[in-house]
This record gives sequence, C-alpha cells and structure tokens, in this order.
Amino acid sequence: MGAPAKAAGKRGISRISSFGAIARALPPSAEIGNMAARSVWAVRRLVQRLLASSAASEGRGWPHPFSTATQRTAGEACSSEDPPDELGPSLAERALKLKAVKLEKEVQDLTMRYQRAVADGENIRRRTQRCVEDAKIFGIQSFCKDLVEVADILEKTTEYISEETESGDQKLTLEKIFRGLSLLEAKLKSVFAKHGLEKMTPIGDKYDPHEHELICHVPAGVGVQPGTVALVRQDGYKLHGRTIRLARVEVAVESQRRL
Repeated sequence: MGAPAKAAGKRGISRISSFGAIARALPPSAEIGNMAARSVWAVRRLVQRLLASSAASEGRGWPHPFSTATQRTAGEACSSEDPPDELGPSLAERALKLKAVKLEKEVQDLTMRYQRAVADGENIRRRTQRCVEDAKIFGIQSFCKDLVEVADILEKTTEYISEETESGDQKLTLEKIFRGLSLLEAKLKSVFAKHGLEKMTPIGDKYDPHEHELICHVPAGVGVQPGTVALVRQDGYKLHGRTIRLARVEVAVESQRRL
C-alpha cells in the first residue's frame, strides 16, 4: 500500500496548494491570512510525516499492517507451517493406533491361550484325581476276584464237613477236610504268586530288623549259627519285593548270652 499512500499524499498536497492559492487571492486581511497560513502549514507537516513514515517502512522491509502483502505473507506462513504441524501428529497418531490395535490383538490371543491352558490344566487335575481315587478303591479288584475263588473252596469244604458229620463216618469226613484244606492252601499260594505276594522263609538267614521282628533269643543248637533265625513264629510277607509284614522270629545266640 506504499504507492497508493504516495498518490494520496500528492493529491493532498495539490489540494492544500490550491487552498493556499485561494487564500492568497483573498483580500489581505491579517487575521484570516494568519489562520489560513497556519492551517496550511499544519496540514502540510502532517502529510510530510505520513509520507516519511511510509517511506521508512518500505525501506526497512516492514509491510504495512493493513497491506495485502502482509496478509498474503501471513497466510502463506500459516499455510506453510501449519500443515506439517497437523500432518506430523496425525501420522504419529495413526502409527500409535495401529500399534495399539496390534498389541491389543496379541493380548487377546495370549489371554485366550492362557484361559485354555488353565482350563486344560484343571481338567487334567480332575481326571488325575479321579484316577487316583479309582485306583485307591479298585486297585485290589483283581486280587479280590481271585480271593472269591478261595472263598468258594472254603464254602464247599464247610458243606462237605456238615454232610459227613450227619452221616457219622468221621474218617471220611477228616479225609475230605484234609483234601479241602490242601486245595484251599494251593489256591491261596497261586493267588499270592499271581499278585506278587511272597511268603518269607527266613529260617537260617541272618537277622535283619527290616524284615524280622525279634521275639526272643534262643541258644544256638547244632548247625545253627549265632545271630541267625532259629525259629519262625509268624510268617512274613513281601509284596513285589517290599516287606508288608515282618516275620516274628527267634534268633539264635551263644549259650552264655541267652536271655
């Protein structure tokens, strides 16, 4: 707006000059002339100051605050600076959103896997507990099934004894009892061997507190070594090599150490 300001200033000067010429053409009155001269001089000084300030502004490169150049420059500055400020955070926000969505999906996937693993572990624990309980309850099912046969033999032997007692033939009764008991013993031994139950025969073996229960000491006889089992009062048993009942025994000692 520098050129228009100069033109306006020149027009103002020309008008003031014409006013001065008209004033000079008036009758030379002292009062009117002085007032007119002072007015012209004040207006001229004001216009000169405006022109000087406008020229100084253009020389320093400062655009007029109301000029279109100033508005255009400010608009260009805003248009050149604002978009990067808007685009930068927008791209960063998009990247963060995509990353957040990806992480959220991973969290959901891991959560589902964890829940499935917990559920599977709980199911396995319940099945294992059920199997343990069933093993405790039905672990001797096969052994009991074999013992039922022994019970059948014992029941039949009892029936034979009652029948022969009524007939009065004692010899025949005793023979049948003996055969029944022998059959019963053989069946029991077969059942025990099938299930890993073994009877210990420790006579002559060295005393072992893990397998034998000492009842008393006896003098060592002929052919009996001191510290060995001389007599078995009650048989001991092992189940698959583990002692489940200690054998109650008498241990031989030298005569002077007899209790």
